[in-house]
Amino acid sequence: MKKADNIRQAKRQAETGKRSFGIRLEKDLKRNYGAYLLFLPVALYYILFAYKPMYGILVAFKDFTPARGVWESPWTSGYGFGHFISFFKSFYFTRVLKNTLIISFSTLLVTFPAPIVLALLLNEVRGTKFKRTIQTLSYMPHFISLVVICSMLRLFVADNGIVTGFLKTLGIVDGTYSLLSMENYFVPIYVFSGLWQTVGWNAIIYMSALSGIDQGLYEAARIDGAGKFKQMWHVTLPGLMPTIVMLLILRIGQIMSIGHEKIILLYNEEIYSTADVISSFVYRKGLLEYNWGFSTAVGLFNSVINFMLVLMANRISRKTIDMGLW
Repeated sequence: MKKADNIRQAKRQAETGKRSFGIRLEKDLKRNYGAYLLFLPVALYYILFAYKPMYGILVAFKDFTPARGVWESPWTSGYGFGHFISFFKSFYFTRVLKNTLIISFSTLLVTFPAPIVLALLLNEVRGTKFKRTIQTLSYMPHFISLVVICSMLRLFVADNGIVTGFLKTLGIVDGTYSLLSMENYFVPIYVFSGLWQTVGWNAIIYMSALSGIDQGLYEAARIDGAGKFKQMWHVTLPGLMPTIVMLLILRIGQIMSIGHEKIILLYNEEIYSTADVISSFVYRKGLLEYNWGFSTAVGLFNSVINFMLVLMANRISRKTIDMGLW
């Protein structure tokens, strides 16, 4: 009898909770209807373009053909994991995974600290005109089309390009070939061109964070005899730390996601061994070879790894410095 009474009581509490939640929601909708109207387009966007297309993940487990559709296409071998097994056993798995990690970590090591350093340096500049000029010059590459950027890079590193000529003067290259035809130069070209294109734009976030630091802390540090370096170390960097941690976690979550656009615009068959990454491999398999199921499986594998990296980075951040996204 007690068990039955407990069950009935739990049901009554659940129904009461549902009714109270509905009442609270109705009151909140009436009170803040303007905010809900503003949020509605955002919610619709994510529902239509982020969540609704998720059913297409089934393609990764099927021998998909457009004529039969997602639901009618047969499941692959290996209990639906045939595409994953084929990818893990293929020659390309090791190559694209290694190239993706090398390019991602190289980009992270070079392009992540650079905006922080630029923001710290600009923060110390007192000349307004000079500061604005440097900011404008550093922002400008961000607004140049990626196609134009890659076209410029191809001209600069051609056999008679300005970069190739400079390296030839230093005796590093012989200047008879384009640098993009040599495997060893693709990663440096990709990383440092990305640094030039993004350093000024990414520094905006840190400049905004710097403007929010209490100026009284600097005054207290000066009274205590702290110089510029100590003020930066003990006041500026701790003030930037929440922003740095948040952006670092987000960047770690994108380690496996290198955009295919720049890779495809720069690479060629001669340098596939160092330039071919997961995203470009998915592009070739899916759009050029029409192997939609296989390319979806590779993309899903990539997304799962990124999700795990975000969780791991956030957990490590919480354990070490007690900061994280959640």
